[in-house]
Amino acid sequence: MVKDNSCKHIAIIMDGNGRWAKKRGMPRTFGHKKGAENVVNITRAMKESGVKYLTLYAFSTENWQRSEDEVKALMDLLREYLDKEFKEIMDNNVKLVFIGERYMLSDDIREKIEYLEKTSKDNSDLTLCIALSYGSRHEIVNATKNIAKAYANREISLDDITFDLISNNLYTRDIPDPDILIRTSGEQRISNYLLWQLAYTELFFTNTLWPDFNKDELMAIIEQFNNRERRYGKN
Repeated sequence: MVKDNSCKHIAIIMDGNGRWAKKRGMPRTFGHKKGAENVVNITRAMKESGVKYLTLYAFSTENWQRSEDEVKALMDLLREYLDKEFKEIMDNNVKLVFIGERYMLSDDIREKIEYLEKTSKDNSDLTLCIALSYGSRHEIVNATKNIAKAYANREISLDDITFDLISNNLYTRDIPDPDILIRTSGEQRISNYLLWQLAYTELFFTNTLWPDFNKDELMAIIEQFNNRERRYGKN
């Protein structure tokens, strides 16, 4: 097991649930259910590895364009996950944070995530950030609007608009930028995910479909990361 690594934050695009189910002659919803179960496994592995922050791309703003039946199934699965895993989250000292366009979610889901955030806010072993109804371009537009409003109200000057000010107006303001981005399923795209935050993140793409992504592959990626030299454009 990789301990005391220099990686503190891993972001994951959990891709391939539908293809995993199709390979088995099952409906896409079966793949999503297996994918949700794997979230629990990978969260445990992250905590054991010493990683302090895990951000998961659970549902994008673009995903609302999927069929009504699939969106309903995903939202029902989310409700089930939030209810079922609450005890383990608390028992394992995990802090839950949700980022995204909450106004797009139903009232009961918004209430659930607000309750979970409030109840787990003092947990400190791992911060699990779930990107839900999230799109990075939405996030950047909203940050820009907030900054423009502050400037119009003469609360800040043009010289106050810095990298730090923009970062502090993003949904991830209290979370360090990811050290690693993992995308499963063989796709090699960012897909409107953490565009600002990934400026110097190390990228890892795996052909493994998300329900099959396991602790061993995670640890191998962390090991590869520890052997990379991060130059941040200096040479």
